[in-house]
Amino acid sequence: MGRRSILIATGWVATAAVATVIGLGAIRLVGESLTGTPGGVRSAAEIERALASPEPAPTGATGSASAPPGTTGTASAAPGTTGPAPSASSGARRGFATDGGTAVAECGPGGVRLVSWAPAQGYRVRDVDRGPDDDVEVTFQGATREYELKVRCIGSEPVAVADD
Repeated sequence: MGRRSILIATGWVATAAVATVIGLGAIRLVGESLTGTPGGVRSAAEIERALASPEPAPTGATGSASAPPGTTGTASAAPGTTGPAPSASSGARRGFATDGGTAVAECGPGGVRLVSWAPAQGYRVRDVDRGPDDDVEVTFQGATREYELKVRCIGSEPVAVADD
C-alpha cells in the first residue's frame, strides 16, 4: 500500500503543477489584453516619429464627447491646435477637433491631405476623403448627430471651412 499511495500522491502533485502552469499562462495572456496598453507604451521619440510619418497611423476611439440628445444635422468644425512636427516633404500640419472626433491635416505640394482621424466615443467614421486634393473631409456619425470636418489649404496652412 505504501507504493500505491506514493504513486497517487505523485500523480496528484504533477496534475496540480500542470494545471497551475496552464492557469498562470492563460491569466497572463488574457490579463495583458484586458489591462495592458494596446501596442505598448510609446516613448516621446516614437511618438514624434509616428507624427512625422507621411502615412496615417491606425485609428481608434478617442475623446468622450457626445452629442446632446434630440439634435440632428451637420456641424462645421473649429480648428484645434497646430502640430509641431511636420515631415520634411510636407507643409504645415494642424489638428482639428469636433464633438464627433478629431483629425490632423497637412498642406503639401499636391494640396491638403488628412494625416489621421479618430472618432469620439459614441461616433464612427462614416466617410473619408483623405486627399491630397483641393479640400479633404471626414464625417463622424453618431446616434443622433453628424459632424463633417472639411479642410482646405489657405496659403500653406490647413484651415477648417464650412461645407458647401
